[in-house]
Amino acid sequence: MDALSNDIQEIVENDRAHVWHHLIQHKPFETADPRIIVEGRGMRVWDQKGKEHLDAVSGGVWTVNVGYGRTRIADAVRAQLVKMNYFAQTAGSVPGAIFSGMLTDRMPGLTRVYYANSGSEANEKAFKMVRQIAHKHHGGKKHKILYRERDYHGTTITCLSAGGQPERNAQYDPFTPGFVAIPHCLEYRNQFDVTSEDYGAACIRATEEVILAEGPDTIGALCLEPITAGGGVIVPPPGYWDGIQGLCRKYDILLHIDEVVCGVGRTGTWFGYQHYGIRPDFVTMAKGVASGYAAISCCVTTEHVFEMFKDDADNPMNYFRDVSTFGGCAAGPAAAIENMKIIEEEDLLQNTTDMGAYTLGKLGELQDRHEVVGNVRGKGLFLGLELVADRPTREPMEEKKVQAVVADCMTQGVIIGATNRSLPGLNNTLCLSPALIAAKSDIDEIVAALDGALARVFAPA
Repeated sequence: MDALSNDIQEIVENDRAHVWHHLIQHKPFETADPRIIVEGRGMRVWDQKGKEHLDAVSGGVWTVNVGYGRTRIADAVRAQLVKMNYFAQTAGSVPGAIFSGMLTDRMPGLTRVYYANSGSEANEKAFKMVRQIAHKHHGGKKHKILYRERDYHGTTITCLSAGGQPERNAQYDPFTPGFVAIPHCLEYRNQFDVTSEDYGAACIRATEEVILAEGPDTIGALCLEPITAGGGVIVPPPGYWDGIQGLCRKYDILLHIDEVVCGVGRTGTWFGYQHYGIRPDFVTMAKGVASGYAAISCCVTTEHVFEMFKDDADNPMNYFRDVSTFGGCAAGPAAAIENMKIIEEEDLLQNTTDMGAYTLGKLGELQDRHEVVGNVRGKGLFLGLELVADRPTREPMEEKKVQAVVADCMTQGVIIGATNRSLPGLNNTLCLSPALIAAKSDIDEIVAALDGALARVFAPA
C-alpha cells in the first residue's frame, strides 16, 4: 500500500476512465471513486483508502478458498512460469499431469481431466461432449440438456441457455436450442403444496414429468449445481439426489454436476455432490480450484465418457475436437497443486464443517432476533439468509432493502453478498462464503455486522 500511496489517485482515475467492471452500474462513478482492492492477507482486504475489510465472500464471487497472501502458491506459480509457462494442451505439462492425478484421487469413479480457464468454459465443454455423444451414438437425437430453475452455469450464451435465473438471461436471447428447465428444489418456496417430508419426492415427480414430456430418447444430460448458489443458496431436500440419480439411470441420462462454486472444500467435502453419494458422469469446477491465484477450470469425466471419444480411431471426426487456449497455461495447475496441499495440511475440510455448523447456529440466533430473517440455510461455509417482509406469508423482502443490509455491512468493514439480478422479486437472500480458514472470531465479527445492519435497516419508523 505504501509504495502505491503517491500514485493511487492516478490509478483510480485510470480505472474510472478505462476499466469496465463486472456486475455493476457505472453511473455512480461519475461522482464517486470506484473501489480498488489493493492488498489482501488471510481473511482481510484493504482498499485504496487503506480501509480494512473482513471478506465474507472469498473475493466477491466465492473463489479465494484458502485466503489471501499465500506465498507458497505464488512461489510455485513463479517457479513454473520461469521454467515453462505455456504449451497448448495438445501436449501435456508437468503440473497438469500431477494435478490431474491428485484431483481424480479425490473423486472416486472419475478419471479424466479436461483443462480450461473458467467455469463457463468448463460447462461448455461438458455440453459439447453431450452433443457429440448424441451424434456419435444416438443419431443426434439424444441432444437435449435439462437444467434446474434458479441454478446458474455461466455467462456465455450457451451457459445462459442452461441458466435458471431470468434476470441473468434477460436481453441476451435468442439462446442455444435444446435446453429445458426442471423445477427448483427450495422447500421454503414450496411450489407443489406438499408437506416438507414429501417435498423431495414431489421435486423428483415433477422432474420426471418434464423428462416424459420431452421424450427420454431426446435427453442426453441433466446439469445441476449440488447446492444452488446465486439462485439463493439452496440445499436440496432429503431424497432429492437419490431420486435424481434414479431418473438418470432409468432413462439413460448423463449426470453433470456443476461444482464451480461448491467444489474444492466450500461445503466441507472436496465436492458438494460427495455429501449425497451420487455418481456423476461429468463434474465441472473453477473458482476454488486454485483460490484465484491463477486461472483454471476443469471438466472431469468418467472413463466411460472418455472412451466414447476414441472408440473409432480411424474416423477423423471421432475424437473431441475442442481446444481451450488458456487451458494450456501451466500456472493454473501449479497453483491448484499447492492449493490442494494447503487444504489437506491445514485440515480445512474439517474446519469448514466445524465453522459452518458454528455459523449456522449463529445465524439461527439472528433469525430469533430479527423478524425479517425468514429462513437460514446452507452447508459448510456456504450459507444464506432469506429476508422477508412478512414471516407468516413469506413475502420476499424488496431487493433495495436487502442491498441496504449489504451496504451497511460494507460501511462496518465486512463484505457480504446477496442474490442480485437473478430472479424477479426474489433477490432477497444474503450470502456468506468466507474462506475455509475462517475462525470463530471471524464468524463472530461477520454475524455482529449482520446483526447491526439488520437492526438499522429495519428499525421501526
